[in-house]
Amino acid sequence: MLKVENLNVHYGAIHAIHGVSLEVHQGEIVSLIGANGAGKTTVLHTISGLKKATSGTVTLEGLDLFSIDPHKIVQHGMAHVPEGRRIFSEMTVMENLEMGAYIRKDKAGIDADLEKIFHYFPRLRERSKQLGGTLSGGEQQMLAIGRALMSQPKILLMDEPSMGLSPLLVKEIFHIIGQLNRDGMTILLVEQNAKMALSIANRAYVLETGNVVMSGNARELLEDDKVRKAYLGA
Repeated sequence: MLKVENLNVHYGAIHAIHGVSLEVHQGEIVSLIGANGAGKTTVLHTISGLKKATSGTVTLEGLDLFSIDPHKIVQHGMAHVPEGRRIFSEMTVMENLEMGAYIRKDKAGIDADLEKIFHYFPRLRERSKQLGGTLSGGEQQMLAIGRALMSQPKILLMDEPSMGLSPLLVKEIFHIIGQLNRDGMTILLVEQNAKMALSIANRAYVLETGNVVMSGNARELLEDDKVRKAYLGA
């Protein structure tokens, strides 16, 4: 579904991403793990058009994403849940969710998807009239995911969904990510919590200083001594 080939990204003279290649197949959860500053967020930003690549290609179902304006990529089935949630804090929960459906005209379908979101996240229904900025960190993460889902994506890019959350909320968010995948959603997951990411993914890539240094079956990487020592504290 998603194919990244030989991706290079610069910030001025700094070569941040070095020839990264990865694939996400339909129905998979693929995790991109690595230490803080490894370049994980930059890879996601480049895939979704928020950052320009120096070279390389990114295709979604064969479509060259570099030829499409970033604000139009969502129309082709990709949604990005950014690091730090980035919800509209002065809008209500309902208004945030409606913003996620801005490309859609099918009111009946939008209403049906709202019900799906409220099924995944009952607390959002309870707080539908509350301003987004007054929600807890975990509730804001739920809202950011729900807003992305309202665009009816084929693939969901998720950047650090566990950031700043308590262990209990991290467990809850990852349970929902797993349920979304079981319901058919394809997910590319960037996550610093390597143990949680590898426990839920089908496959994974390990990024170090802008380079993919390991890749493979997520369960096998979870048991790999190098990964355990570097990222799992084992």
